[in-house]
Amino acid sequence: MNDTPEHTPELSRGLDLETDPALAAAVLEIEAHVAGEGWDGPARLFALVDTAALVQAEPALATMMGLDAPDQDGSLTPIEQDQVPVTTQLEEVLQTTAWPAGVTGCAAVVERLVLPPDADGKIPDDAEAAAEFAKAHPDRQEVRIVAGATRAGATYCALRLKAHDDDQSVIGGVDLVPELLELLRVTLEENPDSEADA
Repeated sequence: MNDTPEHTPELSRGLDLETDPALAAAVLEIEAHVAGEGWDGPARLFALVDTAALVQAEPALATMMGLDAPDQDGSLTPIEQDQVPVTTQLEEVLQTTAWPAGVTGCAAVVERLVLPPDADGKIPDDAEAAAEFAKAHPDRQEVRIVAGATRAGATYCALRLKAHDDDQSVIGGVDLVPELLELLRVTLEENPDSEADA
């Protein structure tokens, strides 16, 4: 995934003073990689590791991945984890996920149906009925969300609408999907119980 495809969205999109450029670059790299595989994919989870640390710890692997160049300093390398089971919601997986200390951050990819604001009061309370309601709604939008967070507290998201499936229409920002970002942040917290047991 290190070879930056020509269709990678511009890094300047959605960047401001609050944005961690290394995290934004990693999220956009993941977004471009996943976009190349089309729609209707499973949820995916990535560890984000400091590229310089990876090069030092695993030089042969880093060379094989093309990560031994000096321009990789200060960047994050996405490493895809085992596939999220199709029968399990990503949010459930994140509630039981914890990352080892060598992981600087994490990112998740998920596709969702988004409804217009006027549909809010009409959505059934039952989860299955709500999903069917969303699938049948004439104004639904399919969106792919790539959200990332770091241990330092930085966040970044990239959103792609299926109706506007081109690289120039990818929307980026630090807090576009706050609930998913919070779930990602929690997976990066150090667990004091596990430290006491060690």
